[in-house]
Amino acid sequence: MTAQTASTVAAGCAAPDQAAPLPLSVDLEKETVITGIVQAAGGDPVAGAYVRLLDRTGEFTAEVVTSPAGQFRFFAAPGTWQLRALSRFGNGDATVTADRGVNEVSLAVA
Repeated sequence: MTAQTASTVAAGCAAPDQAAPLPLSVDLEKETVITGIVQAAGGDPVAGAYVRLLDRTGEFTAEVVTSPAGQFRFFAAPGTWQLRALSRFGNGDATVTADRGVNEVSLAVA
């Protein structure tokens, strides 16, 4: 792994750093990004939560670990997606209908 690649990969997993800015090569006219923050009941961000991306039938598609600021990001196709967060503070679900570009989602766990 190169030094540049290592700086954009979260420690301990192969997922990109969820807090890193979008790469300049991302064309938001053509790509769909689902991003957001996992928050506990009091509104504090939840670091280290597992966020799963499920398709409209509930089938597992991808999983990332939130950044220290509770951030997560997926690159997906346009359409309806289910997000599921699993954390030490509890779990939470949200549904998002994503279009091309950046789609922001708030995901609460309790």
